[in-house]
Formats: sequence, C-alpha cells, structure tokens
Amino acid sequence: MATMTERTATDTPSPLDDPAQWIICEHCDSLYQAQSLNKGEAAYCLRCAALLDRGHRMTIEQMLALSIAAGILFIFANVFPVISISMKGLYNEVTLWGSVEALAQGQITLIALVAGLAIILAPALQIALLFWVLVHAHRNEIAPGFKTCMRTLEHLRPWSMLEVCLLGILVAIVKLAGMLDVHPGVGLWAMAMLMVLIVLIAGKDIRRLWDELGVEPE
Repeated sequence: MATMTERTATDTPSPLDDPAQWIICEHCDSLYQAQSLNKGEAAYCLRCAALLDRGHRMTIEQMLALSIAAGILFIFANVFPVISISMKGLYNEVTLWGSVEALAQGQITLIALVAGLAIILAPALQIALLFWVLVHAHRNEIAPGFKTCMRTLEHLRPWSMLEVCLLGILVAIVKLAGMLDVHPGVGLWAMAMLMVLIVLIAGKDIRRLWDELGVEPE
C-alpha cells in the first residue's frame, strides 16, 4: 500500500507571478504558488493547515467509470428498500423516496423538502453533472455549459448529505433492534457505496478539469 506524503505549500508568491499559478486557501484566504504534485502527495496551508491540493489520484477514465457506477447505485438506493421491519407477522419496508413522502404527511412538509433535496435531488444532480462533464472530457472536449456545471457542482457539495441520512438510518436500526426485527435492505448498502463514490469523484479533484481542458474562469 502506498503511503501518503504530505508537502507543505510554498511561501506567498510575488504579484509578478502568473495569476493562473496561484492557489487561494478557502479557509483563511492565504495565497500560494501552485506546485506540481505527484500521486499521493498533498499541499497544506502554512497558516491554517487546510488542504490546498492533492496529486491526481484517478484518471478521467476512472472518474467517468465511477460516475456511471454511482448512477447505477443511485437507482438501486431509490428503488430497493433501505430498511425492513417485522413484528408478530406484520411486515413493512421503506425506500428513500418513501421516507420523504412519509415526512410530507403532516405539519413537517418543510423538513420533507429539505430531506428530498439532501438525499435525492442533490446527489442526482451531482451524478448527472459529473457524467456530463466527464464524458466530454474523456473525448478531450469541453462540455456545453461547462462553467455552469462546474460551479453548480461546487454549490451542491454542501447540500448532498447521504452520510447524514446513512448515519440516521444506522442509529434507527440500533435503537429498534431491541424491540423489532430490523433488517437493512439492498437500498441501504447501495446508499453506503454511493456515498463513498460521490466523495471520491465529486470532491476537489474534479477542479482539475479547468486546467486540463484549458477553460478560463470568467
């Protein structure tokens, strides 16, 4: 197994350097000169120790393959039940969409809207936008609406909360296990794998497409 090598970012560059080679820390706004990183290396901010950049871990082809797999897992996570409950001959199961519909019944419709956005709409948009930009990048083309897609992916990242939903389901399984027969469904396993894939392909690594395709930000 390859070990991770950490590399500290260089000092703040002078204003005479090429602005395209600068990196701005998202947390403290410190300015650094970009460095070429090998696979497994990382650059960190000197001031706040935040991650600035990583060496490319996956090729575009690998990211495209993972986005297709994420699309398949998303369908599984929404079609198959995430949890099933049985007691004294009674049986019930629920899907992700069914849980959102259940929240919508009553006086907590707003929570249902937020849940639908966080566990269904945001991940679906992420997967669709990733596939769109990556399938064109695989052919060395700039996808139509590339800038809008990339900026939308940045805005969607905080709203995709599959990990929060997964944690909530696991807590519910543990609490109900002493009273009912609770079984995780195919949808739950698909959601867990989907969460991992989205973290891998929808993180900061996707930003490299700006440079590799030669797209200038407005």
